[in-house]
Amino acid sequence: MDDVDRAILAVLEKNGRISNAELAVRVGLSPSPCLRRVNRLEATGVIRGYRADIEPTALGRGLTVFAGIRLMRHTRPDVTAFERAVTRLAEVVFTHHITGNYDYLLQIDIADLPAYEDFHANQLAGLPNIATVTSYVTMKTLPTST
Repeated sequence: MDDVDRAILAVLEKNGRISNAELAVRVGLSPSPCLRRVNRLEATGVIRGYRADIEPTALGRGLTVFAGIRLMRHTRPDVTAFERAVTRLAEVVFTHHITGNYDYLLQIDIADLPAYEDFHANQLAGLPNIATVTSYVTMKTLPTST
C-alpha cells in the first residue's frame, strides 16, 4: 500500500458513494488506474464493503448506550456462547472484545431509556456467562471532522 492507496481510502472513508471519476481527480490519477486500485483494495480485503450511515432516530433508536460487560468465566466454550448470543441481538450495533476492567464493550442503539431498561433486564441479563453490566448513557455525540 502506497500514499495513493491511502489517499483513495481516506476519500472513500468519508464518501463511499463518490464516483470513480471524482475519486480519480481527488487523488491525482486518471479514472482507469484509480478503478484498478479500488478493485485491488476490494479484492485484497482492505475495503471490506460500503455501508449507509443511517440516522438512528429514523429507525426508532434515539438513545445510544455503551455497556461494559464482565464475564464470570473465560473458558473458550463460555466465551463462544456469550459471543454467539450477543451477536444475535439487533439492538447491539458493535461488540468489542477489549482489555481492562471489562471483557466486552457493547454499543447499543435503542429507542429510549425505558426501552433500554427493558432490554437490560430481559436481554442482556439473560446472556450466558454475564457477571456484570455497567451502562453508560450517551448524552451527546460530536461529529468527526471532515
